[in-house]
Amino acid sequence: MLIDLRELSEPQTFDVPVCIVGGGAAGITLARRLLAHGHTVMLVESGGIDFEPGIQALAGGSSSGEPYYDPGDVNLRMLGGTTPIWGGRCAEFDPIDFAPRPWVPDSGWPIARDELASYYREAAAVLEITPPAEGRAALMQALPVLRALDGDTLSVGCWSFDDKPNRFTLANIRDVVDHPRARLLVHATATGLELSPDGRRILSVTVADIRGGKASIRAGRFILALGGIETPRLMLASNAVAPAGVGNDHDLVGRYFMEHPHARGGRLESEAAWQLLAAFGRTHRVGGTRHAALLRLPDEAQARLGTLNSAFTLGARQGERDAQFWAMKTYNAMKHRLDPSATNRRLWRAVKGGALWLHERVDPLRPWLLVKSRRRELALIVRAEQAPNPDSRIRLGGERDALGVPRIDLDWRLTELDRHSVRMLVTAMDQALRGRGLGRAIPAAWLEDPTVLWRTDPLISAHPIGGYHHMGTARMAETPGRGVVDRDCKVHGIENLYVAGSAVFPTSGWANPTFSIVALALRLADHLDSLSPASVQ
Repeated sequence: MLIDLRELSEPQTFDVPVCIVGGGAAGITLARRLLAHGHTVMLVESGGIDFEPGIQALAGGSSSGEPYYDPGDVNLRMLGGTTPIWGGRCAEFDPIDFAPRPWVPDSGWPIARDELASYYREAAAVLEITPPAEGRAALMQALPVLRALDGDTLSVGCWSFDDKPNRFTLANIRDVVDHPRARLLVHATATGLELSPDGRRILSVTVADIRGGKASIRAGRFILALGGIETPRLMLASNAVAPAGVGNDHDLVGRYFMEHPHARGGRLESEAAWQLLAAFGRTHRVGGTRHAALLRLPDEAQARLGTLNSAFTLGARQGERDAQFWAMKTYNAMKHRLDPSATNRRLWRAVKGGALWLHERVDPLRPWLLVKSRRRELALIVRAEQAPNPDSRIRLGGERDALGVPRIDLDWRLTELDRHSVRMLVTAMDQALRGRGLGRAIPAAWLEDPTVLWRTDPLISAHPIGGYHHMGTARMAETPGRGVVDRDCKVHGIENLYVAGSAVFPTSGWANPTFSIVALALRLADHLDSLSPASVQ
């Protein structure tokens, strides 16, 4: 049942067994799985069915530390969350991402990679993709240059692409919305969590709309699926009983904010530009799914060199001192300045679809000709893991939004380990190319500048700063002194509050987060199903 808070004539109180706050990929996956298990669920979404500027304005905030996007632009408040503008990249975390790494402070998950294996397979089915492992195997077989580069120095990885637009918007989740045991409440922004006097339970969540609607939801269990920025914001702002915020006894809520920083790692000089662009400069279809190759350091090399699990790919790009090409400038302006309404998303997808059609039928000829004519260079495009850093964090700022909730201040901070990891990646690429007679890699100048920890480059990517991936701010750990939630994503010390989504990631790896978000949501739903029913109090 779809319920619009704006259409309720007076404030109401809802009593439900399970309340999921956040209608993005994590929340919808959770709801769908819990319904399949026989549970009754209320799914709460801040926005409406489509993008609305007035509601999106609630997401605004300030930013300090490393330059970042406007906080008001990086999380969409609408049904489906930010997935309606998602590029569809799916990848699994590597086993090393879950392991404690002595050279990476605060690394290690309380669960092992094997515990997610079956859920990754299910996530591939949810997203209707050929799993990345199968895509990698097919690419390795089809592209000899990948086999030549894969070894002790470098390791080949793979993205799979979900090409279904609006997978988590209304038209594609009717099975959830129309389910007799489901209620979807829209235009309902969570403004506070009511904590019991002893601080051990969440009694209710208050929701409101910018037009004046209000409601209270009481539930046996609450799951916050608001993303890596809004989840800590709500927890910190809910401070009537716990002055530091819900779940924040150890000052960890909002800390360890991580992105996947993007950068130009350098450029290649190679007579094998055609083979390299054919392998890395385009996607390849396997079993109906598009896949793309990337390179990372093997686990043993990471341990030996003391690096993060960062990655890069290759592409024909303008030089870092060039003026941006008009077509890319136009595309970026359309993508970033037009609001992401359904109409504008269709326009964006039409442009992107035309580019993809051309890309699949012409490349690598087009980029190869540009490189050969020296109008482009063969660039190393970095998509990095960020080192966990407690000083990289979300705080509450001094301003409040239209509903009275404090806005966030994002203090994004990188470390020397982030830069060192990219430097070692470029060095490894140089060794691999020289060792196989394929050319050489020339590192970007910023990697040797001791005054610069990171340098973004608007000519390297449509998202030059990072991937809009917000991770780590309610991190998972065995003990409350090291994290906000336990191995089952339950907030330490609160018996009925859980967190879903990338906020729980202790480390970020190189892999885009959505695939793991879906896998962890399936795992959390199965865990909740294994528990005794929780009563509304």
